[in-house]
Parts: sequence; C-alpha cells; structure tokens
Amino acid sequence: MKRWIRIPAIVLLVLAGVITIVGTVGFFYLRNSEWWISFTLFSDETRVENFRNFHTLFPAERVRPSGDTWEFDSDPRRLPHSFVYNGEERSVEEFLDSTWTTSLVVARGETILAEEYFRSYDAESLPTSFSTGKSVVSALVGIAIDEGYVTSVEDRVDTYLPSFAGTDYGAVSVYDLLTMSSGLGFDEDYDTFNSDINMLSVRVFGFEDALPDLLRDTEAIRPAGTYNEYISSDTIVLGLVVEAATGRSLSRFLEESIWGPAGMEFPAYWNTDVHGNTLGNGFLSAAPRDFLRFGMLYLNEGRRDNRSIIPADWVFDSVYRTEPRLQPGTNPDSHWTFGYGYQWWIPEEPEGDFTAIGIWGQYVYVHPEHQVVIVKTSADEGFDERDHETIALFRALAEWAASLP
Repeated sequence: MKRWIRIPAIVLLVLAGVITIVGTVGFFYLRNSEWWISFTLFSDETRVENFRNFHTLFPAERVRPSGDTWEFDSDPRRLPHSFVYNGEERSVEEFLDSTWTTSLVVARGETILAEEYFRSYDAESLPTSFSTGKSVVSALVGIAIDEGYVTSVEDRVDTYLPSFAGTDYGAVSVYDLLTMSSGLGFDEDYDTFNSDINMLSVRVFGFEDALPDLLRDTEAIRPAGTYNEYISSDTIVLGLVVEAATGRSLSRFLEESIWGPAGMEFPAYWNTDVHGNTLGNGFLSAAPRDFLRFGMLYLNEGRRDNRSIIPADWVFDSVYRTEPRLQPGTNPDSHWTFGYGYQWWIPEEPEGDFTAIGIWGQYVYVHPEHQVVIVKTSADEGFDERDHETIALFRALAEWAASLP
C-alpha cells in the first residue's frame, strides 16, 4: 500500500517540476518578447523611455537626415510665468510638469526662442509622433498628387489598392480619408481593452498580422462624406494608397520628398508591421527640432527658403476647409468640437491657427498670424482632457513670442 501511495506523490512532484520549468521558460520568453513590451508600454515606470525608443522596440524603417541642414537662429528667452485658461491664471511651469512634458520648442519665424527638455530627453531624442504623424501622411498625399502618382483626391481607394475592390474601404475616396469622413465603423476608444485601435496594435505586433488584412473587412456604418469622425484606420489606408501609388514605403517617400529637401537634422524612423506596411496612423520617431521644421513648412506655405517642398495650395487646402462638418465648435456632423482639415486640427474660436495632435500629449502647432511654431512632446496620462488647455497655452506663447522685440 505504501509503495502505491508514494507513486502519485512522485508523479505530483514531477508534474510540479515540469510546470515550474515551463512557467519559468514561458516567463523569460514573454519578458524578452514584444508581448511584454506591449503589456508595459504605457506604465508610469516605462512610458517616458518607451516613447523615445519606439523605433527600437518594434519594426521600423530609417529615414536618413539631410546633408544640408535647415539651420535656425537662436534667441533664448525666458518663458512667461503664466497663461489664462477658462478665466483662470495657470502656471506655465506647473502645466508642463503635470502634463509630463518631455520637450518644448517655440520658434518665431526661423528663430528659436525657447527650447527645453525634461525627463532625460535632449535635442537628439527621437520621441514617437503618435498621431501627429497623420499630418505628415497628409503632406505626402499632396506631394504624390503634385508629382502625378495620385491623380486626384476624388480617386477611390481601390484605384490604387486592387485587393480592396469590393470592400467598403475600396469605395471610399482619398478626400474622405483625408477629412476623416469615410463612414467606416472603426472603434477608436483607447479605454476599451478590445477596441479596434487597441486590438490593431496587438494583432500587428503580437500576432504579426498584415495591416491590409486587418482593414479590408471593415464595414461602413454611414455614407461617406457626411460626418467627421476621427478613426486611425482612415490614415492607415491613406498611407497604403501612397505606398502603392508611389511604389515606395512612406519612409522612403518621406526621405526623398521632405526629409532631405527640408534639411532635417536627424534621422527619423517610421514603425511598420513585420511585412513592411507602414503604420501611417502615427509612430514616426523624430527629433523635436525636425518636427519644428515640418511645422515651419506649413508656416511658410510649403517652402524652405525659395524652394517649394509641399505645394502651397495643398497647405492652404489642408487647414482651411469650408465644409460644414469640418468646422470647429458645437457641430452635429462632427464627433468633436475641434474642426478638421486634411489630417490637421482647427481649434475652437479660430485664429487661423492649426495643430497636429497625438495621444499622450504630442503637438505640432502653427500660428501663421504670429509667425510661430510650437512643438510639445509628452507622456501625459490625462491627454484626453488637456487639448483645450494646451491650445490656450500655445496661443498665449504665440502672443508672447510675437510681442518680443
């Protein structure tokens, strides 16, 4: 009897050992895989570092810098102490700290007035753009049209992506993608674990699915061109159209048409899926001063000095739209109170200013009247509630910059 009792005990010990070994091996596999990175990507302890290392954490394609850097003058000034938001005076320093700012660059014309870095970032750090990269995709669309790769904003997606023929996305126009008016049903809720936007990252980086395969079956929930609703899938498809039309990745086309001619100072990196499809909805890692140069192109009607890089009419069309659904303020045909252009946001109570916005507090802000461009990168957990206050800060900084002798 005792011998038979000992056998199950031995079996249990062996099973416990096997489970321990498998669990340990599994943990170390997970700990050194992209799954672990995904699980910890946005934690308080790691996201500041992760945001400047996206190009090393996930597949990315390098964009080479120019050999002819667009240089700026420097006239360092002390930032104002406060700004006004909702009738209350707010501390600039406290706002920058509470929003986990990692860089802030303020320029008037081609003179940098303030350039500050926080949380171990510096001028050579390459923070990820998140959705500010959408505005870069828009610029590439304008260049692709100007160079004849894309015929018109009225072209359908399936003109350039035959695999989308017969799908709801295939019938959408480039114009409706640019203005976030596709009518497709894509859940952009970052607070819902299994939303489309969250599952997109899991499937691309975890399961190594290809971007086109994830979006072909997306279904329309309303007619295209009738309602402005921000969904990242529109920009991803827009990027796929540019890649197919030009025969180049977004990174290569960016390098040839903007990064080199505009005199960008540092390399950039654009994240892709493992199949080489660019994540056009964001994930362009670049130095803050190079994001500033991109904003400068829009301030200067697409030019660097006398050289046209982005067509001037495209710059105008991108940020001054007249369609009712794209207007700022309370709008029954839009999901938000900011207006929209070709992948650029138009703040409420317009001053002619416009901005690129990315989650976690990324901005490229342009105020043409004051000749000011501002770049802010952040790791702000409360980013969803900060956009209006951030615009108030930017407008105050633009007015301050314009008042300087």
